[in-house]
Amino acid sequence: MLKIGLTGGIGSGKSTVAKVFEVLGIPVYYADEAARRLMNENKELRTAIIKSFGEASYNNGELDRKYLASVVFADKEKLKLLNTLTHPATIRDAEGWMNKQTSPYIIKEAALLFESGAAEHLDKVIGVFAPPLIRIKRVMDRDGLTEEEVKKRINGQMDEELKMKQCDFVITNDEQQLVVPQVLELHQKFTRLSPAL
Repeated sequence: MLKIGLTGGIGSGKSTVAKVFEVLGIPVYYADEAARRLMNENKELRTAIIKSFGEASYNNGELDRKYLASVVFADKEKLKLLNTLTHPATIRDAEGWMNKQTSPYIIKEAALLFESGAAEHLDKVIGVFAPPLIRIKRVMDRDGLTEEEVKKRINGQMDEELKMKQCDFVITNDEQQLVVPQVLELHQKFTRLSPAL
């Protein structure tokens, strides 16, 4: 079974692309969702987050995402620390999930595939590219953030051009080119390449 990574900066539309793969019957592991789940469920991870970021990280036993975001997106070192805590647990969780799948290939969707070291465990990586202005508008509309808050988050991520250069394939999601035909072409390619067939 091929293990395919799917990455892109905030607002690039990688979740939209992932949903197209799901419609085609391909299982998708959403690393960011898994990380949030693990931050609530994994006792060791919870303890480490409280130790590093304080009791305010959890509110009524649930991760206070707004509080944590306000801390880590204001300080690159704190963001790096949070990623250092969450990435190993998420990578282990993803490996366990992948081992249960039976499709010709799977998709692992993650914003920080290269930064976390997760890309090393994958066969190919797809990048989703969108111009900065489109990304900013999407995130402002989706999350109700200000332009300044979105830019802060973008600045906390790897440079988009550099990220795309590391990818094996790039899907352009610029509201000019259709995404579905680009996904279908890759789907056919991965289905042909897959050792499961």
